[in-house]
Amino acid sequence: MRSSSSSAHQALEALGRRLREIREEAGLTGRALAERTGWHSSKISKVEYGKQTPSARDIRAWCEHCGAVDQIPDLIASLRAVEGMFVEWRQMERTGLRRAQESVLPRWERTRRFRIYSPRVIPGPLQTRAYISAVLTSVMRRRSLPDDVEEAVQVRVGKQHVIYEGDHQFAVLLEENVLRHPIGGPETMSGQLGHLLTASTLPSVSLGIIPLGGDRSTIWPVEGFWMFDDAEVTVELVSGHLTITQPREIAMYAAAFAELADLAVYGKAARVLITAAIAALNA
Repeated sequence: MRSSSSSAHQALEALGRRLREIREEAGLTGRALAERTGWHSSKISKVEYGKQTPSARDIRAWCEHCGAVDQIPDLIASLRAVEGMFVEWRQMERTGLRRAQESVLPRWERTRRFRIYSPRVIPGPLQTRAYISAVLTSVMRRRSLPDDVEEAVQVRVGKQHVIYEGDHQFAVLLEENVLRHPIGGPETMSGQLGHLLTASTLPSVSLGIIPLGGDRSTIWPVEGFWMFDDAEVTVELVSGHLTITQPREIAMYAAAFAELADLAVYGKAARVLITAAIAALNA
């Protein structure tokens, strides 16, 4: 695995440095370790400089030959963390959509400040049951997954309790075109937009909509992302799910969110855009 995220790459480099230190403390050259493990000598160098991801078996062999068996569990845990920064959908959803929905519940419950930018769909916390069903049915068919949509819908609806309970705060930014994509058909979309009007009045929700005709000279539409406090950012890609934890990258997303927020309209102006989208559906 070699993610384009610098968070993942820096974590992989850190793992490589730890393995290099173990080798050096054992008094072994890279060539000597390669001979003991039966690997090509270039593999040692690639692993130590973060250019190749070792497997759990590689780490075990490395530590055994360097007399550092006690470090195996910690190093494998670090490897799993690196691997978790980018997860392909087929891996995340291999047991179905319900389990994938459940897996993020702890993150939702521990987060106090959500910042969500969505250029394509209304995000999960603000979705109606019918809209959720339409979205997850599309995902299930597109990715050829087992049909557990009803169970997954129930989990996602259940997760929405964080909007109404505790001190969670949601700052949500939508591109106006999201209001014009009739996911699930006109009836489902009309109900969803009506729910959006209601949700926008909740004390825990700040809803901004970036108008289609706005000047985008400062910042154009970017990939959709979620910020969980200042701890991590998640991005949904076509191929998988990216988790960003590197502080410098998180700061970049925070800055992008602030710039996008400056382009948005709120309150009455946002409700006018939503109402216009409803009227267009019923025209």
